Amino acid sequence: QVQLVESGGGLVQPGGSLRLSCTASGNTFGITTMGWYRQAPGEQREMVATITRGGNTNYAESVKGRFTISRDNAKNTVYLQMNSLKPEDTAVYYCNADHLVRAPLWGQGTQVTVSS
Repeated sequence: QVQLVESGGGLVQPGGSLRLSCTASGNTFGITTMGWYRQAPGEQREMVATITRGGNTNYAESVKGRFTISRDNAKNTVYLQMNSLKPEDTAVYYCNADHLVRAPLWGQGTQVTVSS
C-alpha cells in the first residue's frame, strides 16, 4: 500500500526557515500532482502549494514569494522550502498526492509553529 510520510516540522522564530519533505512509499505508480496543505487551529484546511509531475507549480497568495515547492520524481519525494516565516504560518502541514485511479492520498501531518 502507498504511504506518505512527512518530516521537517518544528518550532522557529518569525523570519526563520524550515524545509518540509514528504516521501511516498509502496506502490507509487500512478501518482500525479503532489502538494502541501495546512490547517491552523479553528480554521479549515487550505492549499499551500501544488506541483505536477512536470514541475508546474501553484501557490496560495499568502505564501507566494516565501515558499517554494519542488519534487524529485526518482525519489518519490516532494519538498516545501519555507522562508520568512510568520506566526500566521503556524499550522499542521499535510502532504497530499493525487492518483490516476485511486482516491487522493494524505500524510499524517507535521506541526509547524512560528513564535517568538
